[in-house]
Amino acid sequence: MEFANAYASVMVSGGGLATELEARGHDLTDALWSARLLMDAPEEIRAAHAAFFQAGAVVATTATYQASYDGFAERGIGRTQTTELLRRGVELAQAARSGLSGDGRRRWVAASVGPYGAALADGSEYRGRYGLSVADLRTWHRPRLEVLAEAGPDVLALETIPDVDEAEALTDLVRGHGVPAWLTYSIAGDRTCAGQPLAEAFAVATGVPEIVAVGVNCCAPGDVLPAVIAARQITGKPVIVYPNSGEHWDPARRAWTGDARFPIELAGQWTTAGARIVGGCCRVRPTDIAELATALA
Repeated sequence: MEFANAYASVMVSGGGLATELEARGHDLTDALWSARLLMDAPEEIRAAHAAFFQAGAVVATTATYQASYDGFAERGIGRTQTTELLRRGVELAQAARSGLSGDGRRRWVAASVGPYGAALADGSEYRGRYGLSVADLRTWHRPRLEVLAEAGPDVLALETIPDVDEAEALTDLVRGHGVPAWLTYSIAGDRTCAGQPLAEAFAVATGVPEIVAVGVNCCAPGDVLPAVIAARQITGKPVIVYPNSGEHWDPARRAWTGDARFPIELAGQWTTAGARIVGGCCRVRPTDIAELATALA
């Protein structure tokens, strides 16, 4: 678990991969979101990873967040090709890293394991409570998690998880795989998006050595600091945070609203409270990550 020993200094992760792909001219409004480009424009995914690395990030999160066997099946893509596409997501991030290996910096690849709700493409990852049991969720997540773990990432990113039930399913699955994982929740205020207290949510990670970091992502920057404190107190594990730009997603309009302002000045508070990996999520660009990397250097 080499990644688990990488916290001698604060690490900077990337920003919004889909945001960067949209900025490069790609329409990601379909149900597969950025995962569609695993088929249609894989070199663009590699270029987006490289842009965040060049901006100062040392962790890249793969374009597999919304990739699933169900989602690709709806496009007529069979299980064998879907497995290849999941592996490709890890390989593209690794290729972007290899392309910059000459500068001597140590970089990491996190294989994104998004929530069940992301595959529904209806905003459910910001609600949770899907009506599925923990056993149902384990069954759904197992095939792609196993493929991603076998693809050789440095860490599995169990991310944007809205619900304690789903976190329990995923932590059960990572046991024994030999690949470390982080667990980050999508939250609203001091609760998960499904409404559970953060103390209950972070407690899921205690006693699971494969979970090497816990925290929050895809949330309002103003919600981060209390979550960092809670995560550190409950688990004692390193904390990872990567909030959105400060804008808000309107699922009915399928549009972002509000002002884009990624608050670099808050990052020092997060690291003082225990955050060891800091980055951005939706609407956070390489320029934002460059400012963050400079601020945390």
